[in-house]
Amino acid sequence: MLEHIAHEGILAELLSEAARAWQVPAAREGIEIRSLEVASEIRDAAEVFDSVWPPLGGGTQVPPNLLRAITHSGGYCSAAYILDEPIAAALAIVGVSEGDNGQHVHLHSHMAGVLEPYRNRRIGTLIKAHQRWWALSRGIDTIVWTFDPLVARNAKLNLVNLGVSVRDYEVNFYGEMNDAINLGEESDRVFAWWDLRGDQARAAARGELGPITELSANQVLVQAPEDIVALRISDPKAAQEWRFELRKNLVREFANGREIVGVTENGDYVLDAIREPVRE
Repeated sequence: MLEHIAHEGILAELLSEAARAWQVPAAREGIEIRSLEVASEIRDAAEVFDSVWPPLGGGTQVPPNLLRAITHSGGYCSAAYILDEPIAAALAIVGVSEGDNGQHVHLHSHMAGVLEPYRNRRIGTLIKAHQRWWALSRGIDTIVWTFDPLVARNAKLNLVNLGVSVRDYEVNFYGEMNDAINLGEESDRVFAWWDLRGDQARAAARGELGPITELSANQVLVQAPEDIVALRISDPKAAQEWRFELRKNLVREFANGREIVGVTENGDYVLDAIREPVRE
């Protein structure tokens, strides 16, 4: 009985902490973050997604009726607003992964984007903090998503602002993509694993994480481009060479039992050993 009471107390403290992590800074910046349920609000999220990832040839990234089906079946959709204007949105579906102890329910965060005029204001961090609170309040303790390892700003958001670990490299994970950002690119992705109750997530929520300035004896460094977005415009061939080089290096280190645990100030990846190497 006492153990149960203590456990409930820890969960209550964690939920309160997770709520403050987005509610306090959002209120300070005049931002409202809402979980979207009704069809009229869900269209706000669809419009944000289409603005961030413009579909070529018309159409939409995610039809509103599909978003409604996802939320009705227990998935997550949210938007951030300033003066009732949507400026960011996120979408996630409930998934199941196989682990040592059997199946584990997690939230798979499929899309999260911020409109261009509002970037670099930590709004992406706020909407992910809302997602963390939402998941914890429903008994989900892990959020998983993919991101392009070439994009330094996403790596810093995930590893420094959120406190994720990054493992598993998938070559051309989504296949060919038909939006204006990804057209012509191979959709290589790494997987971010966010332990919502873990020390890293809690430290990140308190603003206690930062770039790694000194490697330990067991850590290794993998270089990444500082600004792949600009490089794709100025020198597409060099950008493609970065893709192949980073792919080779990360696949090798993941196979050697390492995961990405942080980034340096200029965006290079720091990896540490977590498991036995993969043996052929």
